[in-house]
Amino acid sequence: MLSIREPGGNIISEKIRELLLDVTNQGITSRTEALLYAAARSQVVEQVISPALKTGKIVLADRYMDSTIAYQGYGRGLELAFLQELNQLCTGGLKPDLTLLLDLSSEEAWGRREKEIPDRLEKEGLVFQEKVRKGYLSLAEQEKDRIKILDARQEPVKVLQQAIGWLDEILR
Repeated sequence: MLSIREPGGNIISEKIRELLLDVTNQGITSRTEALLYAAARSQVVEQVISPALKTGKIVLADRYMDSTIAYQGYGRGLELAFLQELNQLCTGGLKPDLTLLLDLSSEEAWGRREKEIPDRLEKEGLVFQEKVRKGYLSLAEQEKDRIKILDARQEPVKVLQQAIGWLDEILR
């Protein structure tokens, strides 16, 4: 099994991650932001994910293409069709078999992270985060077979048990 974070997962994608999340980079336009995420994703798909899948490994990623739709589409207001085509181009059509969506209200999520230093996207505030959450929930409604919603208000052990249940089902 291989576990990666996105953006990130290899040298070039990690450098793009630094650029994207740096709070001093306030001038990044929405379209540029989407293209940078796509570049990082393309790099990690070609260098890490696809080779791992070819050897039979299971790949776990903390984010993937749905994040582009939620953040840059619903959050930033970019055209969803453009972002879907961008995802297709940067992944070569590689989609996850299962996506686990840990759902939590924006206010509660913010409260859980209040002691951490927010990155550039977290600094966008609660209105932006709520748009992103609604985007994820919309995607889950559209792709019920792939995206499973887990109630992240529950005790962590319960969320983990549900996640393991979905993983067991997909791996059978």
